[in-house]
Amino acid sequence: MKKLIYLLVLSLSLVTFSQNLPKGFVYLHNVDASIQKELRYLGSNNFIGKPINGYSNNCVIVSKPTALALKKIQTKLKKEGLSLKIFDAYRPQQAVDHFVNWAKDTNDTLMKKQYYPKIAKSQLFNLGYIASKSGHTRGSTVDITLVDLKTGKDLDMGSPYDFFGVRSHPFYRKISETQKENRMLLRRMMLKNGFKPYDNEWWHFTLKEEPYPKTYFNFPVK
Repeated sequence: MKKLIYLLVLSLSLVTFSQNLPKGFVYLHNVDASIQKELRYLGSNNFIGKPINGYSNNCVIVSKPTALALKKIQTKLKKEGLSLKIFDAYRPQQAVDHFVNWAKDTNDTLMKKQYYPKIAKSQLFNLGYIASKSGHTRGSTVDITLVDLKTGKDLDMGSPYDFFGVRSHPFYRKISETQKENRMLLRRMMLKNGFKPYDNEWWHFTLKEEPYPKTYFNFPVK
């Protein structure tokens, strides 16, 4: 009886926290449950220091072609004792709006020391770190890193995720050789499997043949 009640509660919780996704979108765990995740915008460990609007469940949503491409990469990485780890994927427009409103409030510098120590908050728009539109909102962009399956730790990439500064540029030179190699390993795997990189962030990749290149969605992550 206890087991039956547990299963009933579990099923109800899944109904509560899942949704009917728009056509062409999938929950990544339904395609490859082995890909790890740490949705930074669901909690407070991010550059704002607070949960972000539009995130209410610890799940990764992407376009179906993106999910299939990630599954292909994950299959290869696991043979080398590594795993993908997602920091962010589909991002609703309401979250982007949250970023924009935060950036306009120059008095809110709660996370400056950790995420943008050498940049004035007033320059985040001009330098391209904050924008009113994001490729994430189209559903085929991921913020991603690599994990060592033996240790369970992220590979050292030379700068934290979402660090605003030149240290996060993929080819930044003033990091160790190991850190450079880790960045290039991630970059090679993503490029070989249909993704294109972003010049300012080692973690940011977009599917080249994204299915919704001009559509910005706003359904929640739940």
